[in-house]
Amino acid sequence: MTDPNISDQRLLKGARARATIARHATDVASVEGLTGLSIGRLAADLGLSKSGVATLFGTKENLQLAAVQSAREVFVEHVIRPALTAPEGMPRLRALVDHWFDYIDRPVLPGGCFRVATAAEFDSRVGPVHDALRDERTEWFTLLETEIARAQADGHLDGHDAHALAFELDALVAAANTGARMGDDSAIPTARSIVDRLLGPPT
Repeated sequence: MTDPNISDQRLLKGARARATIARHATDVASVEGLTGLSIGRLAADLGLSKSGVATLFGTKENLQLAAVQSAREVFVEHVIRPALTAPEGMPRLRALVDHWFDYIDRPVLPGGCFRVATAAEFDSRVGPVHDALRDERTEWFTLLETEIARAQADGHLDGHDAHALAFELDALVAAANTGARMGDDSAIPTARSIVDRLLGPPT
């Protein structure tokens, strides 16, 4: 009979290895795209056996999906979770946007914003990877629109349509990310100033 402790340790080791590989896949995909991922490439990068990586993920598509999920977790950690400490409405909306700019300005991922780097690859495709990227985008827009609506309920942002404003904010940060990656030092400051005109100066 197999010792349950040994089985648990193997499962834990496998989960840790999977998380490490998925996180590296996120870094690679932020620069080279999800189509550039391969089991062999990641195994070589991390000094692992190709068969070991294949055992954990099975297919390239599963690896891509793991990268999308890992990227979502990174975004939550660096953008969403810190912003949730701010009061609902305008303070939280400003915090979300400010942390989002910080996320691309550092950048947390070598290619900047993962969503911007990968969306164009799969926007016209069908399948699980497209759906995962779409769902993550929808989740983000819902959060922005919720905080915009709360800000409006408090008397801010009159005359704005919540979805349209969320769209503008997303487009501005996406453009800032692309500009920054192309070496335009003015991209992020310019986008921040436009956001200030849309939302009002930070308090």
